[in-house]
Amino acid sequence: MKILHVDSSITGPNSVSRMLTAGIVEQQKTLHPDIEVTYRDVAADAPFHLSGAHLAAWQGSVPLDADLAADVATGAELLEELFAADIIVVGAPMYNFSVPSQLKAWIDRLLIAGKSFRYGAAGPEGLLPKGKKVFIASSRGGAYGPETPAAFLEHQETYLRGALGFIGLTDVTVIRAEGVNMGPDAREAAVSGAKRDILALAA
Repeated sequence: MKILHVDSSITGPNSVSRMLTAGIVEQQKTLHPDIEVTYRDVAADAPFHLSGAHLAAWQGSVPLDADLAADVATGAELLEELFAADIIVVGAPMYNFSVPSQLKAWIDRLLIAGKSFRYGAAGPEGLLPKGKKVFIASSRGGAYGPETPAAFLEHQETYLRGALGFIGLTDVTVIRAEGVNMGPDAREAAVSGAKRDILALAA
């Protein structure tokens, strides 16, 4: 069994989402002792943002720029890691109402027509193998749940669910720490609640 562990927070040791992904991975290792972990820190080593040259490369053009060629090769590795993983753990803090741009760049390497999805007579079809499990470690400075006044600004978890679901990853569990910038007590309560949710995860 294989797990893909992806972090995207830019705040290093102060990151709540990194704390949560580490906890999720440790819990999965407890549940599955023989699991193999592949780690990607897309904040420390981010893929390039998409360009016309990337699209040309995907259509068969050979990149002339060495950095671009290396980045295209990295993109292929990212997709291979996703296909190989049985469990995907994604750290996704909310930045300006959405995901970090580095995480968006990672997503852009996964949603490729003909590889992770295709269009047919009935519309789009995800091509990821069935049975994969996704855990999203979500952290938010404020409150953006459906019952809150700021719910209309939530483009973080909904985006990830939509993008991953589009390629066939529909078994998604969100572990959320919300309101972590609303004072020390709120942060402690949010993190403690998320840790309890992690410990309650079953095999």
